[in-house]
Amino acid sequence: MSSIIELNREITGIAIVTLNRPQAANALSLDMLKELNGVMKQLRYDPSLRCIILTGSGEKAFCAGADLKERRSMKEAEVKRTVKLIGYTISSIEELPQPVIAAINGSAFGGGLELALACDIRIAADSAKMGLTETSLGIIPGAGGTQRLPRIIGTSRAKELIFTARRIDAFEAERLGLISKITDSGQLLKTAVSLANEIARNAPIALQAAKQAINQGVETDIATGLKIEELCYGRTISTSDRLEGLNAFKEKRTPIFTGE
Repeated sequence: MSSIIELNREITGIAIVTLNRPQAANALSLDMLKELNGVMKQLRYDPSLRCIILTGSGEKAFCAGADLKERRSMKEAEVKRTVKLIGYTISSIEELPQPVIAAINGSAFGGGLELALACDIRIAADSAKMGLTETSLGIIPGAGGTQRLPRIIGTSRAKELIFTARRIDAFEAERLGLISKITDSGQLLKTAVSLANEIARNAPIALQAAKQAINQGVETDIATGLKIEELCYGRTISTSDRLEGLNAFKEKRTPIFTGE
């Protein structure tokens, strides 16, 4: 029996994490959430890892969000705990030190889109559809959607999508800036791996410092943001990778970064 979270480490420096419940549209069951948390904790502290790709199994769904069939049998207190666990899991992905790419292979609704919003970069198959549809179910996005979507596409556009519970296709998502690239379904993972390789060839400490500077700096004023950038830059000065970058530039060769 295959795992409901598949982890592929065959490509050096890159981890491909696949939600593997295609029969349930890769919905976030309690078992999947617990397993996903375990995988993310494992990846967080892996010094050899430079980029992560998150995708779904099959071509129909990236992630349908919360497992509503499972939720129907829950009591109110259980629902609250599950919503909190979804939020915690999604935030833990956002807080990973390595860059994370969401390869949206199919539909991403509700918590599924919130999962993608927590990633650093989002690309999608041309057949993908997405939306924060919670208001049509009598609730609101509860795993960061009301906070992350406005920061990505702007407040007015985010309000329109959330208030209407509208479902949009990949082309509209690209126009809004929700995703950065569209590919044919059959080329999605190949495109994601190519992007991950482009990222992974750079210095891992610098990548992590850049991610921290952007994520923390965008939440504050420019003066504070520049100070955050200065501190993150400081992390790279004493690294062997910085000296390797300088030497490689001088010697006109490709640098070999070790993460030290």
